[in-house]
Amino acid sequence: MKTSTLRPGLLVSLKTTLVGNVQYAKQVIESEHTTKEGKAKAKWETERTIHDPIEHEAGVKARGKARSTITAVCSNSAFGLLCPETDSDKLEQAIAEARTIAEEFNATAALSRITVYVITGRIAQDDVEAMRAINSEVRDLLSQMQDGVKNLDVAVIREAANKAKNIGNMLTPDAQVRMQFAIDAARKAAREIVKAGEGASIEVDKTVIRKITEARTAFLDFDGESEIKAPVAEGRAVDLEPATNAKPARVERVRALDIN
Repeated sequence: MKTSTLRPGLLVSLKTTLVGNVQYAKQVIESEHTTKEGKAKAKWETERTIHDPIEHEAGVKARGKARSTITAVCSNSAFGLLCPETDSDKLEQAIAEARTIAEEFNATAALSRITVYVITGRIAQDDVEAMRAINSEVRDLLSQMQDGVKNLDVAVIREAANKAKNIGNMLTPDAQVRMQFAIDAARKAAREIVKAGEGASIEVDKTVIRKITEARTAFLDFDGESEIKAPVAEGRAVDLEPATNAKPARVERVRALDIN
């Protein structure tokens, strides 16, 4: 029996642009040619001119603020931004706020313009492909945490743990608990490594490895799983003589009904 690890939500495609005020000039120094070694080689120089540096800097900050306003209510994944369905109101509010930031900048800017584009797609809880995709990323992050513990690499442990924590918003409560056990164990191992100090001899905590492995099994896919059929019992055949006085079995015809 498969258990869904995915919460219903939204896949968010976000694009922000800052155009104008910047001009690029490309000068070709060496056109593309083939060297004696058979390699393709080219050389050019690019010159960038910002006509109003103050406005450009303000535009970069405004664009970053608009983008972070939306990403703050989403979980970042390898497949894009994800937002639980329960936070759809927060997402709509964030999108409106991001567009307001862009409009306020555009109203005062003379040479630059910011645009914010958002496309959302719904992810159902029983969406098999979406569940496999999220499970795959969670497994990868848990494997990275496991490798970090084995190699006593604090940076790898913390980076993978932070990413796993972030994507956990798209998981069911039960799946979140399983993953949180692994995250807490990995972070505790990272603190122990830091406490021991660089160059110190420290033994890998096998308990942490086991906890992460157990958590990872909750996100395995069972590809190729087929329906389980009832076993067919094989027994010794018995020959029975037909009864002479037996009446033919009564056959009842039942009309099939289609129930929509």
